[in-house]
Amino acid sequence: MTTMDPAAQVARNARHLADTGRRPTTAVLLGSGWNPLVERLADRLTLPYGELPGFPRVGVAGHAGALEFGRLGGTEVVLVAGREHTYEHGRADAMKVAVRTLAALGVRTLVLTNAAGSLDLAIRPGELMLLTDHLNLVQRSPLVGETGSSRFVDLADAYDPALRQAALRHAAQSGELLHQGVYAWMLGPQFETPAEIRMLQRLGAQAVGMSTVPETLLARHAGLRVLGLSLITNMGCGLEAEKLSHAHTLATAQASAARAAGFLAGLVPALEAA
Repeated sequence: MTTMDPAAQVARNARHLADTGRRPTTAVLLGSGWNPLVERLADRLTLPYGELPGFPRVGVAGHAGALEFGRLGGTEVVLVAGREHTYEHGRADAMKVAVRTLAALGVRTLVLTNAAGSLDLAIRPGELMLLTDHLNLVQRSPLVGETGSSRFVDLADAYDPALRQAALRHAAQSGELLHQGVYAWMLGPQFETPAEIRMLQRLGAQAVGMSTVPETLLARHAGLRVLGLSLITNMGCGLEAEKLSHAHTLATAQASAARAAGFLAGLVPALEAA
């Protein structure tokens, strides 16, 4: 059996998704703790990743594996329920076909969500942080192997300023505390040491996690606007006495999930005009 190359997979997926009649211009990639947003969709249509060649094989607790089409406040949206992480196999391009399929379908705005650890004592577990920038400390890129001048992506505004302003306005209107800060990408899957946390603080980061940056690079390469949101699930190692584990991360995320999803459900329609 001949395996399709990524471009052929994207083309096939885009045709398949076009047949659904859905035409969202906004997509949301759901990280840990953000899955309750799916239940808020009206006129919901589910397409498992297994129907879409090149989409990720999701193998991490807290991540589903499907595209969820529907409406939030009258706005057509597609939720990308589950991501593949670089720490699972060492590749940074696992979400390449998924992101490019969204772009081929007509998506123009990608909201990236994640669960992250706080590096700032003023940003507490259960609270939300708007990404203003990132540190690619892993120094890996999903664009390695690309050709042409478009691979040299300008990241001056990796996280779109107009979308960020829309998020801040919505937070003020809804009464949601929304911090702002720089997100540091670490490979994982192990958590950081206290020395690494101190290093990240000195580098100017406010939160740390194991995802998001590869999808940001893919989205910007595809010409999509990006908004990033972190649900803070823990304090960085050594900042407080808590013992870190994936189970702890999921438990904290789930405790705040309904509120985070409610905030995002109201924000998505506001992004259409940003």
